[in-house]
Amino acid sequence: EDPYYAAAGVPPIVLLDTNLRFYSGVWLGLGLALYWVIPKIETQSVLFRAIWAMIFVGGIGRLLSMMLLASPPIAFVAFTAIEIAGAPLFILWQFRVSKLRTEF
Repeated sequence: EDPYYAAAGVPPIVLLDTNLRFYSGVWLGLGLALYWVIPKIETQSVLFRAIWAMIFVGGIGRLLSMMLLASPPIAFVAFTAIEIAGAPLFILWQFRVSKLRTEF
């Protein structure tokens, strides 16, 4: 059982636990993929944008949950802000890097 949820008084729920573990693996995979892209950031536009698009869509899902149910702990609000605002900013940054690198 996740200690964060246990501390919040959420009873053990198998569906919640399996989803938390699955999405933790997905987040780890996304992080590793982004790390793998770093050395070739100027040439990996499609992969970089696809990863950040997935993160953006996940952030929209979190935002809908906040609007329809309730606000989660502040850390999750911060994650949502990074997912929604950060994704376009990272894509714009990568676009600029790719343009700068191809000009030289």
